[in-house]
Amino acid sequence: VQLVESGGGLVQSGGSLSLSCAASGFTFDNGGIAWFRHAPGKEREGLACITASDGSPFYTDSVKGRFTISRDNAENTMYLQMNSLKPEDTATYYCAADEVPTLCIEDVPLYDYDNWGQGTQVTVSS
Repeated sequence: VQLVESGGGLVQSGGSLSLSCAASGFTFDNGGIAWFRHAPGKEREGLACITASDGSPFYTDSVKGRFTISRDNAENTMYLQMNSLKPEDTATYYCAADEVPTLCIEDVPLYDYDNWGQGTQVTVSS
């Protein structure tokens, strides 16, 4: 069971990045998915999530309107499109997913996901 992220890097403020997270060893076509980030000196922050395959996405206020979570069940891959990036978005970004629905309505549940990626660094320069 593995989640592998890609797409991180260095970008200027106002720029965009697209993160991908490919699953192997399991499928999340009907499961919950989410993206988190962790910056040095801060707590891990849930950014966006979807409860199940046909659920509506939830976004935390800090990324609402700038980030978009999506999934391609046929490819067993999830994505995070990040636009209008700010220096405060600098962090290590993690994907998480389950084979079953993971309730995600009013926040991104930090402890409910069984499978996690290894993290990819995103650095936004001012």
